[in-house]
Amino acid sequence: MIDPQSRPSLAETAYRALQDRLLTLEIRPGDPLNDEVLARDLGFGRTPVREALKRLEVDRLVVTYPRRGTFATPVEVTDLAYISEIRSQLEPLAAARAARLASPSSRLHLATLIGRVRNFDTSQSSVSETLRFDADIHRGIYAAAGNPHLEDALVHYDNLATRIWCLVMDRLPGLGGHLHEHVALLQAVIDGKEGRAAELSALHVEGFEQAVRSALFAA
Repeated sequence: MIDPQSRPSLAETAYRALQDRLLTLEIRPGDPLNDEVLARDLGFGRTPVREALKRLEVDRLVVTYPRRGTFATPVEVTDLAYISEIRSQLEPLAAARAARLASPSSRLHLATLIGRVRNFDTSQSSVSETLRFDADIHRGIYAAAGNPHLEDALVHYDNLATRIWCLVMDRLPGLGGHLHEHVALLQAVIDGKEGRAAELSALHVEGFEQAVRSALFAA
């Protein structure tokens, strides 16, 4: 029997659903967000949706203006350099810390992610499924690092990077290569190779920025 306490609350479920739509740009930047319409669409009451929107505002995925309402925040590609500057420092820090401090259960979880990467078929998966899996990989490393404040910061900036990625998705090469880059990184963390994990993490962030910039200039 599933413990009722382990089930996510309606507010948490609404938060995850709306976050997914905002990250993948299913809810377009600048779109108005009406809590009554969203509640009806999700099949919830308005209270959990309002709670979810408050959290999403903290995440900077939505913005509320007095007397105007709530809107999906714009995606500013000019923020790419700022976001990458922060990620290039924090992602290697988290990877090295995870390699040094991850618990046996965390390392086992990362090993299962390697198996999922190798079996993941991007050609048979939607963009949302691929992005969700990419997020799972990053969050696995963040959690393994064992610093909740670092984890929160990285989730925040990874979310912002994902929205920029989605903006140019149709101009980027296949996502399979991007996902498979994680195998060596995950293995380095599992093996406790701090320097290698940090190096691969930094290269991953750098490669992401270069790919997005190439897509933008090719437009």
